[in-house]
Amino acid sequence: MTHQQIILCPGQGAQTPGMGRAWFDSSTAAATIFRRADAIVRIGGEPLSKVAFEGAPETVHRTDVSQPALYTCAIASLHALQERGVCTNICSAAGLSLGEYTALHIAGAFSFEDGLQLVAERGRQMQAAAQASKGGMVALIGADEAQAQAVCDAAAQGEVLVCANFNAPGQIVLSGHASACDRALEAAATVGCRATKLQVAGAFHSPLMAPAAEAMAAVLDRVPLQPLKVPVWSNVTARPHDPANAALLRTLLVDQIVRPVQWSQSMAALSAGLPSGETRPSLHELAPGSVLKGLMRRIDRTCEVTTHDKPEIADATKV
Repeated sequence: MTHQQIILCPGQGAQTPGMGRAWFDSSTAAATIFRRADAIVRIGGEPLSKVAFEGAPETVHRTDVSQPALYTCAIASLHALQERGVCTNICSAAGLSLGEYTALHIAGAFSFEDGLQLVAERGRQMQAAAQASKGGMVALIGADEAQAQAVCDAAAQGEVLVCANFNAPGQIVLSGHASACDRALEAAATVGCRATKLQVAGAFHSPLMAPAAEAMAAVLDRVPLQPLKVPVWSNVTARPHDPANAALLRTLLVDQIVRPVQWSQSMAALSAGLPSGETRPSLHELAPGSVLKGLMRRIDRTCEVTTHDKPEIADATKV
């Protein structure tokens, strides 16, 4: 039996200036993906690849820039890997927040170009909603769900403050109004955990993103969705999407913008369903970065993730 692979796709937060450049320089297949992206997305008149490779950090970290750049970088790295005979027998895929769109493209839900237009619009709408709502996010370290909810209850004081990202055991991110986030920094100590304010544009995965969700519902309605060829895990339900229910897929992608990302729950369920021994699929994290490998260490240390941030790592992992 041919060895199978599970593909993990990074989300916002993994971006970094220069991401994908090494793949572009070393792989014809990766360069082709970046050029296809450049024909669709321009940032301030510059092609997407130039901004990703050479842009200032404050530009690359902008939501409307990072989302299409991350999607393109991940797909470019996958095409380069497959050009080298790596990750050619994919059995399932999952992506953190924005990365779910990457995973859905890999599963055949939509073309690369349609997916890029979706994530570019998603980035623009989330950036606009962030600027309009004056929100923020706070990471809680060492908190379980009950403790995180207690912090929300204590700090909200009539404003929005919700659990937004369940990244891994002991790592939960809160999202809401900026002043509520400030109060959460103090409230965290009362339940015995540490809190750090994140440098993000706004209150992602919270009700403050409702305008972006509404706009994306209209955009998604115009994009044809094909049945999924392999399972893709939903951030909203922590279960695989129904492979043939396009209407439900659209609904869950809209919900994902305002509801919590259940990455920890998704990866725990994925791990629990893996076979043991020689038939166990290998896990591969696409470029850029190694955020998902780090989270998996906290979720299930028996699941080793191979990262592909740079080509030299891929060369050492011919599977």
